[in-house]
Amino acid sequence: MTQPSKGTILVVDDDRLVLAMLAHGLSQAGYDVIDADNGDDAILLAREHRPQLALLDIRMQGKSGFDVAAYLRESCRIPFIFLSAFADAQTVAQVKALGAVAYLVKPLDVDQILPVVAEAFASLVSRRDEAKADDRNPARVAPTPDVLMAIGVLMHRHSLVRAAALERLQRLAAAENLTVAEQATRVIEAIERLALPPAGT
Repeated sequence: MTQPSKGTILVVDDDRLVLAMLAHGLSQAGYDVIDADNGDDAILLAREHRPQLALLDIRMQGKSGFDVAAYLRESCRIPFIFLSAFADAQTVAQVKALGAVAYLVKPLDVDQILPVVAEAFASLVSRRDEAKADDRNPARVAPTPDVLMAIGVLMHRHSLVRAAALERLQRLAAAENLTVAEQATRVIEAIERLALPPAGT
């Protein structure tokens, strides 16, 4: 008996090996996958199929992942997750400005991506008031954009797997008597400050 689809995802990456790996892994996990190896095709496919979520590489020939994200946000209202080998302050600031659901730093395997995708779909389905209570529970963290982005930053900066990065974020929050969401916002703000030019320049 065929299992119902968990949802439709647009995957965009100009590395065909990465694209094939992501498409296969997501399909095996129960998602319908539409894939493109460039930004122009991604926009056409998004317009035609209206996926519920997009996974976007940032640096590609022609239209970048940022260009595609801007189109998805403004014209299709499709949420997106960025996958990138870059985690510099300027990139992180632009990711946040575009309103990404999450930001994951390569190299990644499908097992690291699937929990974030599942959380993104869960957040699309339900945004209950219990999110803040969950945020203080170390067993569950509300998948807000800042939390997911902060996890991606910590994964990159400290060479951590996703679970270890989440645990580090929770420890930082507990030490400061903050919620995880509040601590995540601090992490992102710190990255944004690094992107500012030095005073007096």
